[in-house]
Amino acid sequence: MSAIRLLVLGAVRGHGRAHGYQVRNDLEYWGAHEWSNAKPGSIYHALKQMAKQELLLAHEVAPSTVGGPPRVEYEVTPRGDEEFFALLREALTSYDQKPDVLSAALGFMVSLPRGEVVELLGRRVRAIEEWRAAVLEYYAPEKGPGQFQHIGEIMNFWLHSADGGAQWTRELIGRIEGGAYAFAGEGEPFVGVLAEGEVNPYATGEVHPGDRR
Repeated sequence: MSAIRLLVLGAVRGHGRAHGYQVRNDLEYWGAHEWSNAKPGSIYHALKQMAKQELLLAHEVAPSTVGGPPRVEYEVTPRGDEEFFALLREALTSYDQKPDVLSAALGFMVSLPRGEVVELLGRRVRAIEEWRAAVLEYYAPEKGPGQFQHIGEIMNFWLHSADGGAQWTRELIGRIEGGAYAFAGEGEPFVGVLAEGEVNPYATGEVHPGDRR
């Protein structure tokens, strides 16, 4: 899974309706350009592609303030909402997601009910444990990585990654069960999107042709 679809859908959902530069601005505000593939070209491409796939509805509005064709605003369709939640649930459950995909899911997990997030993360822990057990069928940690020469370092890395991933997930579950954060149905959630015209202190300042649309 690519993080860009989840990030773009989530950013548009946060506004209800947003033009491409707003989406780009939000993702830079979240630092997503540093920890994911959310670069300007990828963002604008994803918006257009998902509009073609009917995951987003494109509205032409007043002409851009910097000239050129009318600015396009995007709105998540019912199909887009289904896609967003499917991607979010998969990212929270799968043990082998890339860090950028899991990071995006953490940013949007409060879009789901608290109990469901706990359940999804619990499935993630179980998947990690199953993966760890599969590694132990071939690798005996008490013998050290040298049992397979330097190749054993790969399995050693897998075990440490599994242990760290499971521990981190259990700790997150504990915080959520302890009442941390506001999840769906628990009042006004923290969205963290920038209002139109609000200054983004983390903007890259990189100019892209898509900014004009």
